[in-house]
Amino acid sequence: MILDTNAVSAILAGDRQLGHVLDKSDHHHLPLIVIGEFQYGLLLSKKRQRLQSLLGRLEADSILLSPDRETANWYAQIRHDLKKHGRPIPENDLWISALARQYTLEIVSQDTHFDHVPGIRRVGW
Repeated sequence: MILDTNAVSAILAGDRQLGHVLDKSDHHHLPLIVIGEFQYGLLLSKKRQRLQSLLGRLEADSILLSPDRETANWYAQIRHDLKKHGRPIPENDLWISALARQYTLEIVSQDTHFDHVPGIRRVGW
């Protein structure tokens, strides 16, 4: 399972419903794109130090995913397919989708636009 940014936020907020979803998997994957998005959000947070510490623990417990050349191929294909069908999604979510396709993983997210990405299964909570 790949964690989207809203899943990371929910985990760090102690969302119990998401905990039940994550219990179904032995481990979870954390894209560097998601870490960057979350770090950006922390820049203006009053809880920055506490959340930074929690994020560090989550990173240590996760399998980190970085885009590579194969990811770029998936990104191009997904972006093309979505544009062709008039269903573009945010840029960072294209990269997260590409990683999900590359590693054949589900995406844990509340963002329903992932449902329009061919070959992706989104798990909500």
